[in-house]
Amino acid sequence: MKEISELNLPDNVRYTEDHEWARIEGDKVRAGLDDYAQDQLGDIVFVELPRIGDTFKKGEMFATVESVKAVCECYLPIGGEIIAVNQALEESPELVNKSPYEDGWFVDIRPSDSSEMDRLMTNEDCMERLKGAK
Repeated sequence: MKEISELNLPDNVRYTEDHEWARIEGDKVRAGLDDYAQDQLGDIVFVELPRIGDTFKKGEMFATVESVKAVCECYLPIGGEIIAVNQALEESPELVNKSPYEDGWFVDIRPSDSSEMDRLMTNEDCMERLKGAK
C-alpha cells in the first residue's frame, strides 16, 4: 500500500469522506473512486455501475466494487441523473487501479444541485483527514 505522501489527490477534484471523487467537466460532473480507496482495496476485479437515466440523491449507493480483498459500496458525491457510465470498466475493471481519475472514472452526472460540489472536500482537506486517521 502507498504511503499517504504517495497518494494522487488532484486539486481539480473534490472528495467525499467515503473516498469517492467528483470533478466538474462543463455542464456535467464526472465521478469515481479515489486513489486512496483503490489502493486500500487492492486489485479490482469487478465494477457494477448504474444505468444511464438512473437518478440518485447525494450519498446514495450507486455502484459496487469488488476486489481481491473486499466488496465495497460507492456513494454518489452529488445528486443527479446518470448521463454516462464508463463501459470500459466492464472488460477492464483494473483501470480503476491504474488511472482512477482518468481511464477509471465511473459515471457522468447531470447535477440536480451543483452547489453540492461546494460541500465536498478539497485535496488539502482530504489529505489532512487521511493524516489524522493514521
